[in-house]
Amino acid sequence: MTNLNLKRLIAPLLLGMAMVLVGCQSMSGQADASLYQQLGEREGIADVVEDLLYLIVEDDRINQQYKGMDVAQFHHNLTDQLCELSGGPCSYTGREMRELHSDMAITDTQFNALAENLILAMEENNIPTGAQNRLIKRLLPLYPDIRNL
Repeated sequence: MTNLNLKRLIAPLLLGMAMVLVGCQSMSGQADASLYQQLGEREGIADVVEDLLYLIVEDDRINQQYKGMDVAQFHHNLTDQLCELSGGPCSYTGREMRELHSDMAITDTQFNALAENLILAMEENNIPTGAQNRLIKRLLPLYPDIRNL
């Protein structure tokens, strides 16, 4: 199997794993709390995004993609986006994902590196694994627009 074919299998495999893990988490009774609450509401999400920004800066796989960006605006927009995706009262008003990433040529490696850093940021903020998986599941549909597929 070529590397290209292997990379094309990664996103659906991750989605399948997330669905299995979310299903297992639902059986444990933690599905009763809303995802927004499990993420610590807007303040907790903002903390996760702040830690994610520090991880991005330290990650040579992706930090070049973020050179020159308005950090405060990025923090605000991503916090709003994750808040909205998690069922919170926020509204994401930033640009559409396809438009925003159209000239970035994001690779699977870079996409996965950011996802890895998001998970690390959630772990640093003691977000339950089930909530992490539920958020990742809600982010995966953005993959084609971010990758411009």
